[in-house]
Amino acid sequence: MWAALRPLLNHLPAGDGHPVLVLPGFLGADRSTRSMRSLLRQLGYRTYGWKLGSNLGPTPKIVDGLEQRFRSIVERNDQPVSIVGWSLGGIYGRQLARHNPDQVRQVVTLGSPFRMRPGDRSAASPIWDSLSRVHDQEALAAMIAPDRPPLTVPTTSIYTRSDGIVRWSMCLESVGEQSENVEVLGSHCGLGFNPQVAMVVADRLATGPNDWRPFRPPSWAKSAFPPPADWEPGRCPAA
Repeated sequence: MWAALRPLLNHLPAGDGHPVLVLPGFLGADRSTRSMRSLLRQLGYRTYGWKLGSNLGPTPKIVDGLEQRFRSIVERNDQPVSIVGWSLGGIYGRQLARHNPDQVRQVVTLGSPFRMRPGDRSAASPIWDSLSRVHDQEALAAMIAPDRPPLTVPTTSIYTRSDGIVRWSMCLESVGEQSENVEVLGSHCGLGFNPQVAMVVADRLATGPNDWRPFRPPSWAKSAFPPPADWEPGRCPAA
């Protein structure tokens, strides 16, 4: 998948070997994140899929299985894990970080609408509604509760205004000392294969746990990254 981008990839920073868990989006499985995991493995990271089949939403099997999978990776490596989550996978990743802040190095989300609230809709809502009967409603409520605590680990939210599936404004983080938004060009379904996303993810993962700083594209790529937006309470969801 990345062969045609080899000249670009040769400029990506090498990894330090720490573990990275990559989580698929709604209806996706590990096959959908294979290219991203392959890229990160080439850069020197120990990458892991979630091994939970298709992402049907927060079913009891997925909620419990993801926590167990995460803990097994932490124990196997004896160090904090970075999480890269695509769409719904990013919402799961943020929840893992809330539950396990000492074991999560950072969270990078790709088009994850973590600002959605009950009643909000997306292009995937009809399928989501058809599967709601198998969802763990208590776990889901915790993931989207308006009063849930902010993350205490470094977080990067990658979004695109031409998403096509979710409202881009629902993917915005409140910018702070350890949190940022990065805008890229492309579609929701292409984020896992997007060269701009590859640049951001590689740069973020190469940032040490104690020297986090906001993403800054190299000078030759600045024109490819629009100025990112910040979350504003009361922002119109369709903005």
